Amino acid sequence: MIEESKIKEILDQVVYAGFNKSIIAFNFVKNITINNEQLTIDITIPSASKEIKEQINEEILKRLANITNSITVNITQPKPPKETSSNGRNDLPNIQNFVMVSSGKGGVGKSTTTVNIAIALAQQGKRVGLLDADVYGPNIPRMMGIDGVQPIFLGQKIKPIIAHNIQVISIGSLVARGSSLIWKGAMVTQAIEQMIEDTLWDKVDVLLFDMPPGTGDAQLALAQALPVTAGICVTTPQKVALDDTIRSMDMFNSLKIPIAGVVENMSGFICPETGKEYNIFGKGTTQPVVDNFKTQLLGEIPIEPAIREGGDAGMPITVIAPNCETSKRYQDVADKLWNYLIEVNKDGGVDNSSIQATIF
Repeated sequence: MIEESKIKEILDQVVYAGFNKSIIAFNFVKNITINNEQLTIDITIPSASKEIKEQINEEILKRLANITNSITVNITQPKPPKETSSNGRNDLPNIQNFVMVSSGKGGVGKSTTTVNIAIALAQQGKRVGLLDADVYGPNIPRMMGIDGVQPIFLGQKIKPIIAHNIQVISIGSLVARGSSLIWKGAMVTQAIEQMIEDTLWDKVDVLLFDMPPGTGDAQLALAQALPVTAGICVTTPQKVALDDTIRSMDMFNSLKIPIAGVVENMSGFICPETGKEYNIFGKGTTQPVVDNFKTQLLGEIPIEPAIREGGDAGMPITVIAPNCETSKRYQDVADKLWNYLIEVNKDGGVDNSSIQATIF
């Protein structure tokens, strides 16, 4: 007789592609049905890759061959985005989703938020890429623990650096440490386009872009180069920050980028001695803006010393303290984001043809 516990034990040996964790550990196995000698396994994975699906199916059949020959493996995948229209543009057609993380102004914790959302998604089994498009202040290498590490060049192409199971590329890894980039807008645009086109991304489910603050050339160049699946705006509770958040949200609408939601950063302070939360910068002030743009509040991330310490040390809080309150909030943000991406693709995905430059 086939025992479910034995089946789970064997499936726990099936490692998900690109990770060191099994499909059991990621909770991808949703149901195991045993009917006499007939075994049916239902699995849901976050990748739309046909190759990954076939790899999992083949390995399961091989590992369970000694248990029974009557095996049905049902693997559910997200719907891939539609191919862009003839007038649109997509420089990375093999990547499922593109997420632009932006802010109306600097200093609101955009890069910290981007890094922790990326890690939270990877911890859930998504294959994540992170492109640091903030060319004037590329902080991602330090935050990801790869400061001073250079990527490998293969001819004219670049292999992204792997950190915390994330594929990372940053201008900070390509120039001398501490070098100032005194570039005009056209040079910034060219640098971002080269990082997009020349990086050898490997079966990425979601590629996050840490954008420069504001609403400038970088945002327009990215939206024209790729059908951005969703935009996230990072803000703080102060009205001064929210004024610029409104401009950032308006930019998403102007560029035809669906708005996944807003992250209210520095939303309260968690005292490390008592664990009590104090609203030193205010809290909840973002909700009216969210309502006005008909989107959602993805999360309220508090000020916590461990966030700063982890970012400085290259060990973000989602890595060093995955079960703390702040990390749980980042996980919730990642859940909401992923569900939103699925809905956007169900409705046909994004078409950037209307924002392409017109040539006369």
